[in-house]
Amino acid sequence: MTALRSALFTSPLATGLLARSTFATQGHLHCAVSGGADSLALLLLAARTEQPVTAWHIDHALRNDSAAEADMVRRIAGELGAEFESRTVHVALGPNLEARARDARYGALPHGALTGHTADDQAETVIINLLRGSGTAGLAGMRHDHRPIIGLRRHETQALCAELGLTPLDDPMNKDDRFQRVRVRHELLPLLVDISKRDIVDVLARQAKVIREDNDVLEELAAMIDPTDAKALTAAPVALARRAIRQWLSNPKPPDSATVDRVLNVARGETAACDIGQGREVRRSQQRLKLRSPDMR
Repeated sequence: MTALRSALFTSPLATGLLARSTFATQGHLHCAVSGGADSLALLLLAARTEQPVTAWHIDHALRNDSAAEADMVRRIAGELGAEFESRTVHVALGPNLEARARDARYGALPHGALTGHTADDQAETVIINLLRGSGTAGLAGMRHDHRPIIGLRRHETQALCAELGLTPLDDPMNKDDRFQRVRVRHELLPLLVDISKRDIVDVLARQAKVIREDNDVLEELAAMIDPTDAKALTAAPVALARRAIRQWLSNPKPPDSATVDRVLNVARGETAACDIGQGREVRRSQQRLKLRSPDMR
């Protein structure tokens, strides 16, 4: 047994953090590991479960030292007895870099891969979604599926790495205030803590959980409505009708509120048809709503 693995299995801190995590009790654990404190803690705790583990490192090729980062993750994975896989994706510089890099990363990871999001990430996500005008789905934050350490705090993942003698990588993008999340993390959250005089991360994470549970119930009720039945949509509570339409048209992405309202107007007979973007339209005929795409015209 390596020195790192031995220290991990005798660490009271690791024991406590694992007890608050939600790893599956069986099966192969595929972990996305960038080399930061959160993803290293994910890998460490996954190894502590004594289940088969693979560390997946995605190289965005945005920095000259990215190959060295992969080597570090490979070394730590080896010391923990975990397998290692590396993939390279190419993301062009330009607008929405953070979002495009995230999409490329998820596209390269295996289905069901675990990520190292913490409660701090959850709080930041809730605030960002609020600033974007998201509905309850956005305010519910990230689902806990595939995020086994989302109940932990960032300072705890950093403490675990420090205790085991690991120096996490520091991504320069996490300090670049051109990115909204960076300003939320370093400016807005500390201000909210100062104003509220309480741990605002814990508050936001708990509120997200409550909203997510409520949202799940409403989604189930909305799924019982046939979104192509104009009469059913018109008779349903507006909140559920909107959700039913959003479920129907959420491919590839959920429609915005204005689009949903236009479809509701068609269902009510106020207009015969409406544009919903990407060359598609929703048209009403004989009390039925029909989705028409360019290749159907």
